[in-house]
Amino acid sequence: MELRQLQYVLQIAAEKNFSRAADKLHIAQPSLSQQLSKLEKELGVMLFQRNTSSVELTYAGSKFVEQAQIIIDGVELLRQEMSDISELRTGRVVVGSMPITGAHLLPHVLPVFKQNYPEVEITLLEDSSMNLEKLTASGQTDLSLLSLPLEIPALAYEELGEERIDLAVPPEHPLAKRSLDGTKTSLEELKDEPFIVLKEGQGFRKMTMDLCRNAGFEPKIVFESNNMETVQSLVATGMGVTLVPHFIARAPRSEFVPVYLPLTDPAPSRTLVVAYRRGRYLSKAAKAFVETFKSTVSELTEE
Repeated sequence: MELRQLQYVLQIAAEKNFSRAADKLHIAQPSLSQQLSKLEKELGVMLFQRNTSSVELTYAGSKFVEQAQIIIDGVELLRQEMSDISELRTGRVVVGSMPITGAHLLPHVLPVFKQNYPEVEITLLEDSSMNLEKLTASGQTDLSLLSLPLEIPALAYEELGEERIDLAVPPEHPLAKRSLDGTKTSLEELKDEPFIVLKEGQGFRKMTMDLCRNAGFEPKIVFESNNMETVQSLVATGMGVTLVPHFIARAPRSEFVPVYLPLTDPAPSRTLVVAYRRGRYLSKAAKAFVETFKSTVSELTEE
């Protein structure tokens, strides 16, 4: 049994398809099938049930995957520890980020990190919160910047801080006048308002829906978008209202600028976290990135 064979099985299990797994592993599909057959013959069990449409783990296969992941994580742990012991200043960290976080928080974080660790390469991967959870759980990112709650139990996390949720309304909206005297708005006042929200699969959409439902109403959704910038532009042009993370409300906007209003106490908030696969070793570079992010969020919160 070879280490690469364990990696092959894990990739096939993740993709449930030999062709896609071979592409991800950068090997020919016949070679992948041959290696799997060789391993199954050595073990005396079938690891996968093959059919024309998909590939599914057998009972033996599921047990194999559990232990193979532990072994692969252990090898990665050993490599990272040896790298840290050698005190190398170079490294690479793959960071997953929701578009909201990437657009408005990372510009504060990355310059500070690169100043302190100029030789460390940061690779950014933007996706929806659910896809990021899957990518992180499968080890395709070292860590991801998300918000609670997380859906996948295989993820561990560290809290970065709380971010207040604000209301965004069109400049001509009757509520917009409250920005002049600081009057806060209750969610209950929004029950008859048209809402513009993010599309399904994005964590902040779920938070918006949950907050409205907890306030006793189902939001009347008139538009959906994958992009928070588009959502805010539509709000600014009078198409509806929305909820936004506070850090976004403070960021400069284009010509389409909504009015941002605080919500009544206790103001809703989201908990920002850095998530990684449970049991995965975080390199010094990854830990340094987490600490830089923590301190940056703390400074922004105090402003």
